[in-house]
Amino acid sequence: MQLPKSRITRRFFSTAILLILLFEIQPMLTAQDRNQQATPKTEGDKLLLHDHWTLQSSAKVDARGEVISTPKFVVQGWPDATVPTTVVAALVKDKALPDPYFAMNLRQFPGVTYPIGANFSNIAMKADSPFAAPWWYRTQFSRPASYAGKTVWLNFKGINYRANIWLNGKQIADSDHVAGTWRTYEFNVTDAVKTGNENVLAVQVFAPTENDLAITFVDWNPAPPDKNMGLWGEVYLTTTGPVALRYPTVVSKLNPPANDSAQLTVTAQVKNGSDHAVRGSLKGQIQNVTFEQEVELAPNESKDVTFAPDRFSQLVFSNPRLWWPAQMGEPNLYSLNMTFEIDGAISDHSETRFGIREITSDLNSIGGRVFHINGKNILIRGGGWTPDMLLRQDPQRLRDEFRYVRDMGLNTIRLEGKLETEDFFNLADEQGILIMAGWCCCDFWERWPRWKPQDYEIAKESLRDQIYRLRSHPSLLAWLNGSDFPPPPDVEQTYLDVEKQLRWPNPVVSSATGHASSVTGASGVKMTGPYEYIAPAYWGEDTLQAQSHHKQCELGGCGGAYGFNTETSMGPAVPPIESIRAMVGEDHLWPIDDVWNFHAGGGEFKNIHVFSEALDKRYGKSGSAEDFAAKSQMQTYEGVRAMYEAYSRNKYEATGVIQWMLNNAWPSMIWHLYDYYLRPGGGYFGAKIAMEPLHPLYGYDDRSIWVVSSQYRDAKGLKLTTKIFNLDMTEKFSHEDSVDAPGDSTAKIFTLPDVQGLSSLYFLVLRLTDSTGKQVGSNFYWLSTTREALNWKKSTWWMTPTASFADYTALAQLPKVKLRTASHTESKGDNSVTHLTLENPSKNLAFFVRLKVNKGANGEEILPVVWEDNYISLLPGEKRELTATYHTSELGTNKPDVEVSGWNVE
Repeated sequence: MQLPKSRITRRFFSTAILLILLFEIQPMLTAQDRNQQATPKTEGDKLLLHDHWTLQSSAKVDARGEVISTPKFVVQGWPDATVPTTVVAALVKDKALPDPYFAMNLRQFPGVTYPIGANFSNIAMKADSPFAAPWWYRTQFSRPASYAGKTVWLNFKGINYRANIWLNGKQIADSDHVAGTWRTYEFNVTDAVKTGNENVLAVQVFAPTENDLAITFVDWNPAPPDKNMGLWGEVYLTTTGPVALRYPTVVSKLNPPANDSAQLTVTAQVKNGSDHAVRGSLKGQIQNVTFEQEVELAPNESKDVTFAPDRFSQLVFSNPRLWWPAQMGEPNLYSLNMTFEIDGAISDHSETRFGIREITSDLNSIGGRVFHINGKNILIRGGGWTPDMLLRQDPQRLRDEFRYVRDMGLNTIRLEGKLETEDFFNLADEQGILIMAGWCCCDFWERWPRWKPQDYEIAKESLRDQIYRLRSHPSLLAWLNGSDFPPPPDVEQTYLDVEKQLRWPNPVVSSATGHASSVTGASGVKMTGPYEYIAPAYWGEDTLQAQSHHKQCELGGCGGAYGFNTETSMGPAVPPIESIRAMVGEDHLWPIDDVWNFHAGGGEFKNIHVFSEALDKRYGKSGSAEDFAAKSQMQTYEGVRAMYEAYSRNKYEATGVIQWMLNNAWPSMIWHLYDYYLRPGGGYFGAKIAMEPLHPLYGYDDRSIWVVSSQYRDAKGLKLTTKIFNLDMTEKFSHEDSVDAPGDSTAKIFTLPDVQGLSSLYFLVLRLTDSTGKQVGSNFYWLSTTREALNWKKSTWWMTPTASFADYTALAQLPKVKLRTASHTESKGDNSVTHLTLENPSKNLAFFVRLKVNKGANGEEILPVVWEDNYISLLPGEKRELTATYHTSELGTNKPDVEVSGWNVE
């Protein structure tokens, strides 16, 4: 499911007229009108305050909070909103602002005056920006009759950045105490909430400044003019008895390698919402195992209560069902049920899912951090995540993106300071995807010398809130206390104390870089790039032994396949032509111009000229946007595949790699494995082939042939067939090897000999079959007799230039091929599966064949879609059977229509 991407005209009103549209042209609604609309959603015992909000700039409102938060206040000219939402997201949804994702619309928004490519989080908002003043959020709701006699709690799961909060004319919190993007808040509003329809909640929200611990997209994409101010997290009410039960967690300790016993520690927070002391019993149950202990709480006291296995022997489980990442096994989950009882009556209850697993890490012989799941090594292969640019949430889109992650074979998502929703982490738990989380770089979070006392407190409480909510999720791999730098000793120690106190069960790393910490020592990771276009041989040629390279690179060397690289990529990822059209529009489709570059990145990445120049020299100059996009898929396929293959080949000297990035916050020309429209391109399928469970690969650096097993069971009796073909499909080399591939292994099979009589461009085909002859792995490379050379002496933190390029221009000489195709579609639940048979009846290669399923003949491509394989090449006489899976609802009333195209396909 795609987020809205309507194309608004590029002719804009002046800022003055636009502001009138924002604030004035709205119908007057009385309190009674709002009252009739207010029907909050319920989710279990949670009363979601999702619908029927309005918002307005405080510059347009004379009334104070004690008046705005009463039914007598008349709402006039306030745009409607649903929460969660930022201010700009609400205005876009209300169509008061045009689509910020199309072309350069965003630059026309009032308040967007910062330089293109600059990091707005570090720049002061101008005083005349409509978002420099605080904004009011207001909603009216009915308190259910069932709330009578109970303690009522008001929850905010994300406010950016400061807020004054009023309920029914009473201020319940002020902006001195409600401050911090990554804080969560729960207020006891028992005395403020009223019976019936007369409840009014008003929140005055202040945007973050350049001196706040807020949110930044660094150089990934532009920022909206409000700096994402607003209620970006859920707002809801819950009820309990006098004592509330929060953050139940199970921490596991195993005995690898047998793993036939697990020691479980259960902990939870209990909080007394009353003004008198309370004595009660905290009880828990896991399957048929029960445990309890007495708890005393002073008035309004909160504390953590722990059940340790040395005192509660029933928490030692025999032969547990372990939680594994999807690559390694099943992500088994258990249920923890807990209650707090007072005199036999249940005050509060919870049900939490957890996984029995243990994650540890240590440093290998070269200082790289190796992660272990339940005692077994795992090579981390992941991607960097971003939320939507306006922090909009779409549950179905989230599920679709996780499906892409699983389909590619990735095992990890890194969150750099963008700490996602509960839905996100629940999905990761269910689907066996590891999450590496931590703070962000490049804004006030790492401007420690400028911190004031309140900033230290906000940072500490932000970490406390996040550790509390994340610690129970088995998907959490590690927490990074810093990004581009480790925190100074006092800040790092504060973080470590919080993590220890709250029983954070996973490894903690000081930063995402190779900088050592004076508190915790070596990080075991590196942040060495590259981020700009890089030749495929780079990943293998840069070795720890090649010390001459490292003088120009960052701490920890360059980005080659050794150690743990926390963020790196082969550079831009120009999407397929359909996405370019949706992004820049027909008027700017060709040639590349400022609109294209606006959809690149910031800082050093404000255009794609390095990628484009390499594309021209390797594949030949492009004559159209279609030509450029098609060639871009080839270059990105090559580059992404080479990166993941090099790290896989070199495990466990190489211990992890995070592709920068996995996805985009808006339509972008750079850094993704699938684009903003959820359209998989060359990079997606380059990653997918590189991470197949049994995989034959070619080393660009030394012409070696390897077999890598990413599965955790042995595969014996395999046969590897290696063939080389000239451009005219003349076979120039053939070789067969018998191979055994132990679980989680890598093995060099042989080095390609010098082959005489090669055409300037030739093809390498690798096929891996099992003992029955079934193909279990494959690879297809297009190679040049002109070897690429890297200019290591001109390396920077973001790239190593290419001194001489491979020559793939002979691809233009491939004869046209007409493929035979047949397809049929079946329904499977909510999905449809289209089965496609492709056959190449010619004597020529069908190169880089692209497959689409459209909404009827000549219709739009169905997205999202999971292809078994795509951007494939078919040898003469070769036949392939492939599937595409997608939501049936995306078809509408149309019938699926398969479209087949390719480099030389008619």
